[in-house]
Amino acid sequence: MVGSFRLWGDRARNIKRSGKTDNVAWAFGLGLERLAMVLFGIPDIRLFWSTDERFTSQFSKGQLGVKFKPFSKYPPCYKDMSFWINESFTENNLCEVVRGVAGDLVEEYLFSFVRADNWFGSPASFFPGCRAAVQLIDNFTNKKGMTSQCYRIAYRSMERSLTDEEINELQWNVREQVQSKLKVVLR
Repeated sequence: MVGSFRLWGDRARNIKRSGKTDNVAWAFGLGLERLAMVLFGIPDIRLFWSTDERFTSQFSKGQLGVKFKPFSKYPPCYKDMSFWINESFTENNLCEVVRGVAGDLVEEYLFSFVRADNWFGSPASFFPGCRAAVQLIDNFTNKKGMTSQCYRIAYRSMERSLTDEEINELQWNVREQVQSKLKVVLR
């Protein structure tokens, strides 16, 4: 017996003749998972058994040539920001300002799409459980016709867990830039 495999026939006789019956033998194969890892650039075979939407949402049936986009294993830090919007406000401009201040610490959208009424919405409005960098979580219009929106920002690093102190400082900078560049009134 070599390793955990029992050898039969010529192989067993050859090993006995060599006198090296205490050696360990290895068996390997190239399964579909390994081929998919090479095809899609997936670094870890364990991801195939993951239910994490950040992994599973990257691949669709019948689509070849899609390359895996790495995601962080560290927890996100969520911060909310509410403000009264004006006529020129757009969610795209908000995302640009947030990304300009926080850079790669703000998660990127997992999906991009246009709704039937041409309003760009947050991914979570169509895909429950999906996390986006900047997500609209509340929309309120008062009796005077003024609209207030509340956005949740997801901060996350690829290399480490983020501290409250550094996220609080980033959030204050984001608030200041949003107010000055987008001419909104913070709440």
